[in-house]
Amino acid sequence: MAQNPTYVFLAGIDNSGPDHWQRQWYERSAQNSVWVEHDSWDRPVRDAWVKDLADALAAVQGPKVVIAHSLGCTLLGEWAGEHPEAAGDLTGAFLVAAPDPDGENFPADAEGFSAAAYRGALPFPVTVVASADDPYSSVEHATGVAERLGATLVNVGPKGHINSSAGLGDWAEGWTLFQQQLAG
Repeated sequence: MAQNPTYVFLAGIDNSGPDHWQRQWYERSAQNSVWVEHDSWDRPVRDAWVKDLADALAAVQGPKVVIAHSLGCTLLGEWAGEHPEAAGDLTGAFLVAAPDPDGENFPADAEGFSAAAYRGALPFPVTVVASADDPYSSVEHATGVAERLGATLVNVGPKGHINSSAGLGDWAEGWTLFQQQLAG
């Protein structure tokens, strides 16, 4: 993987607050990071979020690695399907708790996102991290996502939705997994 990539953070619905590992990682690496912002965090619209990501990626020069949580994982898939020519600008992705858009717990307020987002292999290394008891995604769904994206799947055991509610804090285990991916 490329040396010194810019970390591009994609949060899920309602954003990632200060107690979320994703926000803590961003704060740790802010000089080398971008947080993709959206006008609506509680009522995400697929097309608006894809545009936000496309604009953010276009503004960053050099190698980029995406660190996505929840709906941010689906967003990356939606963006990659719409912008295959630009996907080569990424050097990796670390996808945590990828939700099942067809699942019964998928947020009804998320408009236009679909399971088709995870449509095919991505042209860069991808790690999909799953929890054994994620209410938004089964291990079977995460396995399918990893297979379709050509990714490595890591099941971290029962950690809920791998968010601030899970009480993971800075989530050192995740940081180690991410660093391992960067090292190749």
